[in-house]
Amino acid sequence: MRAKTSIAITWFCAVSFAVCAGHSMQAQTSPAAGAASQDSTNDLSVTVGKTVLVDCAQPISRVAIGLGEVAQASAVSPTEIMVNGKTPGETSLIIWDIHGGRQFFNVTVRPMATLSSDNLDAVRRELRTELPGQTIKVSYDNNNIFLRGDVKDLVSSDRAVKIASTAGKVVNLLNVDVPASDPQILLKVRFCSVDRTLEKQLGINLFNLGAGNFVGGSTTGQYSPPFLSGPSGSSSQGVGTTTGNAALSNELNLFAFYPGLGLGATIEAMESKGLVETLAEPNLLATNGKEASFLAGGEYPYPVVQGTSAGGSTAVTIQFKEYGIRLNFIPTITPRGTIRLQVAPEVSALDFAHAVTISGFEVPAITSRKVNTEVELKDGQSFIVGGLLDNEESETFEKVPFLGDIPVLGKFFQSMTRTKSNTELIVIVTPELVAPIPAGQTLPQLKYPVAFLPPNSNIPMHTPDGKTPENTPAPAPTSVPVETLLDSMKPEKPLIIEGSTGGFGTAGAPINSGSTTSYPGGAGTAAAPQ
Repeated sequence: MRAKTSIAITWFCAVSFAVCAGHSMQAQTSPAAGAASQDSTNDLSVTVGKTVLVDCAQPISRVAIGLGEVAQASAVSPTEIMVNGKTPGETSLIIWDIHGGRQFFNVTVRPMATLSSDNLDAVRRELRTELPGQTIKVSYDNNNIFLRGDVKDLVSSDRAVKIASTAGKVVNLLNVDVPASDPQILLKVRFCSVDRTLEKQLGINLFNLGAGNFVGGSTTGQYSPPFLSGPSGSSSQGVGTTTGNAALSNELNLFAFYPGLGLGATIEAMESKGLVETLAEPNLLATNGKEASFLAGGEYPYPVVQGTSAGGSTAVTIQFKEYGIRLNFIPTITPRGTIRLQVAPEVSALDFAHAVTISGFEVPAITSRKVNTEVELKDGQSFIVGGLLDNEESETFEKVPFLGDIPVLGKFFQSMTRTKSNTELIVIVTPELVAPIPAGQTLPQLKYPVAFLPPNSNIPMHTPDGKTPENTPAPAPTSVPVETLLDSMKPEKPLIIEGSTGGFGTAGAPINSGSTTSYPGGAGTAAAPQ
């Protein structure tokens, strides 16, 4: 065949000589290669960056190659041609001798091999050094490195892949020993919440129903004064009386009235103390790295007005909000053997003192004290979250102008209310590594104050303990493929409990909107179900 591009090179005027890259190999030609008067066709294969040497029986007069970007041909002696592979592809090589004979070569340039036996030996040597005692086989095929064998854990598998990836693309076919079950972590928590209040009230309301021929009274207005009415009726002499009437809606703590003079007083002198203690001791069990939560409290309903399309009526949706003692935590065992805890305790309660009323519905506020922290402890150690103090003091003072400023007597025209409140939350947390009760061991028995009724039959109501080949678990395998172990370690889908508001809040877990009930009607006019 005639090449599209010819490069003529003779021994006497060679333009340049190519430098051999790698190992040279001698081309195998047919017996007709040395015939001077007969054309012949041969196959020639070379790798990119490599060189082959073509020996001819007769001195060479001219050399031509089809695609110079695929291969390069150079005459290095009167009977030798050096062919260099440049890029993968195919082309043709034609050689003319001094007697007019021609030789044709179909030249194939193969891609360069990405891995040599020396590189594979280096990978095997590093694997034996870094992972002693673990049988890992390394093979190479079609530009891929295949890892086979058994390793003891996922860390060894990842390290073997990283070592082999230095020599090329890695296909991980390793098996991993089945690990032991994750340790169980028990979190012992004690909540203690103390709420103390101290309130003092002092005030006096004076009134006169006839002394001095006038009816009147004096009050600061802070505490309910008596309602006074004017004089009525007449005396036997026909002269109108100045005796009035007083209606008492609340006589407060002390009430005094002197009929002869028509003088009276209502006095508010009250001192009250309040104490509320909340204590909870939840014990939560969780697997290493998994979340657990606890809530001791309840849910209260509150209305939410939902907007609708233009011109349509609004709807009031009843939603539920959780309150009480809550605990969310995630334990993680570190390589040091300690337990790192992400813990979020919270104590909340309904506050009707700051409630709002919407269309007859009283919606309480929520007082909340919460902590979100991360600590690291050894097995059995404890930490205390304290200092969650809330001190509040309020004082209301009222007096009658001018009269309240008179020394000594001015106290009768003053009133005062002072309220002090003090709340404190203490949380004690203790993580421990625990093991389950072995199968067949006697379980702890619960004690009941009153015995239950005996059963109606002697048939056990629990699940039968008999085992058959069908319900007997198969023995656990000693090793599994890497991808199988990784799939088993993926987090499970979260539990979805119908009607529960969920809401782990500070621990970062999903928060559900909660169960709702809608009542159509105008904004603020919907009535609750009867």
